[in-house]
Amino acid sequence: MPRTTSVSDSIVVGASPATVYARVSDPTEMGRWSPENRGATVRGERSAAHVGMVFDGRNKRGPLRWTTKCTVTAAEPGERFAFRVHAIGLRRPLLRGPIATWEYRFEATGDGATLVTETWTDDRRAWPDPLANAFDRVATRGQTFARFQRGNIRRTLERLKAVLESERGA
Repeated sequence: MPRTTSVSDSIVVGASPATVYARVSDPTEMGRWSPENRGATVRGERSAAHVGMVFDGRNKRGPLRWTTKCTVTAAEPGERFAFRVHAIGLRRPLLRGPIATWEYRFEATGDGATLVTETWTDDRRAWPDPLANAFDRVATRGQTFARFQRGNIRRTLERLKAVLESERGA
């Protein structure tokens, strides 16, 4: 059976597209809402997100910890933020190769809120489906990455909404 290589989900957040973009496009903050990411370190001078910006993401799933090297591929304030993951390792991202692309789109709803859509795309195209599916089931304790990421995306969006709306009400 061919594997699903892209999944997405959306949520309405009670904040403007510019506000939501500013928060999501700062990889050092991703750990506040992602169930696996624990934040990131931007390589080079820290500035607003821009195409070509590189960062190392720190991740954790159960007892496993790893680091990824990521490069921003889209940075359109208030509209779109995306990055590709292209290296992975335990302490340092040494194993290079296409891993995944993450994209966030922001659309004004007309009432001061934003429809946020998060998409994960599996970039491991060279992996045969049976090998990828077997690896995925070990790495996720029985699921495909597509199914696993659906849950992660839902939790990320719900946490993002909770954080931004609680700050707005504070």
